[in-house]
Amino acid sequence: MSNAFTKTERSWVVYDVGNSAFALIISTTIYTIFFNTISQRAGLAPEDSTTAIGLINAAAFLLISIISPLLGTFADYQGNKKKLFSVFAFLGIISVTSMILVGDTQWLLAAVIYNIAMLGFAGANIFYNAFLLDVSPKDRLDKVSAAGFAWGYIGSTIPFVIALGIIFAFFKNDDGITMMGFASAFLITAVWWLIFTVPLLKNVEQKYGIPPSTTPLKDTWRRLAQTVAKIKQQRAIYLFLIGYFLYIDGVDTIIVMAMDFGMKNSTMGQVDLVLIVLAIQIIAWPSTLLYGRLSESLGTRTMILFGIATYGVITLVAALMESMPSSWINGAFILLAVLIGTAQGGVQSLSRSYFGSLIPPEQSAEFFGFFNIFGKFAAILGPALIALFTYFMKGHVLAFAGLQFTGYSLGVLSLMVFFIVGGVVLVMADREAKKDLA
Repeated sequence: MSNAFTKTERSWVVYDVGNSAFALIISTTIYTIFFNTISQRAGLAPEDSTTAIGLINAAAFLLISIISPLLGTFADYQGNKKKLFSVFAFLGIISVTSMILVGDTQWLLAAVIYNIAMLGFAGANIFYNAFLLDVSPKDRLDKVSAAGFAWGYIGSTIPFVIALGIIFAFFKNDDGITMMGFASAFLITAVWWLIFTVPLLKNVEQKYGIPPSTTPLKDTWRRLAQTVAKIKQQRAIYLFLIGYFLYIDGVDTIIVMAMDFGMKNSTMGQVDLVLIVLAIQIIAWPSTLLYGRLSESLGTRTMILFGIATYGVITLVAALMESMPSSWINGAFILLAVLIGTAQGGVQSLSRSYFGSLIPPEQSAEFFGFFNIFGKFAAILGPALIALFTYFMKGHVLAFAGLQFTGYSLGVLSLMVFFIVGGVVLVMADREAKKDLA
């Protein structure tokens, strides 16, 4: 296997550098601080803002989940994949840019724009993921997929640091980040995302696909039904999607709720929390590459299971933080950040390449549409559970065996079920895949 990346592989990888700025600055850090700030100015209690941001993330994932399979199926016609990728990528970029128009108490408008931006981000990723099979042979999928995530993590720190530098140099006061500070971060994110979209648009072409149809919409629905039947018949794919649905729920929930969790459960300020998220990105860069390298010798399934086990530890420690002495809390949160950095990229990148190894390349967008719906629909459950536990247990604490749990910590603890069952189903899927190869 050649170690050198081709021009098309490099162009595919660098898009992850661009859109990862959205994942870091919008989904994980600055937008969360922004939303908490404007919701509090609008009079929402902290518990209500947690409920709101959990439901906002759930709604965004639900929207993209509903349309993912149809989009993926339509994209497999020759020439459609790049067109649809462009539409959704630019939808996301324009939506992020429009966040600069939100007023300092307009939390509902901020939520609506975020949902549209997430639709663009996640929708573009359906076709971006599907392009993986167009740019690389199956024996390079782990390597190239891991490189995308890894360089995305380290590359996204550049606009993040630039945004932070501008914020803290010009747009910060005693109350935290100003509205102009938030606006500068949103604008930097949009420009960065746009710049690193250009190489993919220029150099990556749809290699696999099916001939164009004279009745594409009708045929898309027919093919979608056929693919559902095909997935049911191929137990390896069917079981993998179920396992992925379960364990990626916890992964995505922790990613989108981490900043909110830190703001509510630690004594760290905005600057400390933002720096911790930056550290996660830096740790994730070599860790994701290492996962890709180790998968060559230990196997893709083994490394995914190792990442799932790491997330199990993360979930347990996070749920127990409210029972810890106050002097331990910040240290425990830093430990969680380090563990997240070591595991999140590896689990995501190897799940993507493992699924790619199971599916026919000429239907890559269609199958990745299902991959996306299982991943994003799963991510509705975690944020929604945390939101519901927090809402219904507002002001109440459950004491058990010397430990205490609020609604927030119980919601986090519920993620453990997804990791355990998801890992078990992944093992079952891998056994079926090996039977098919025998």
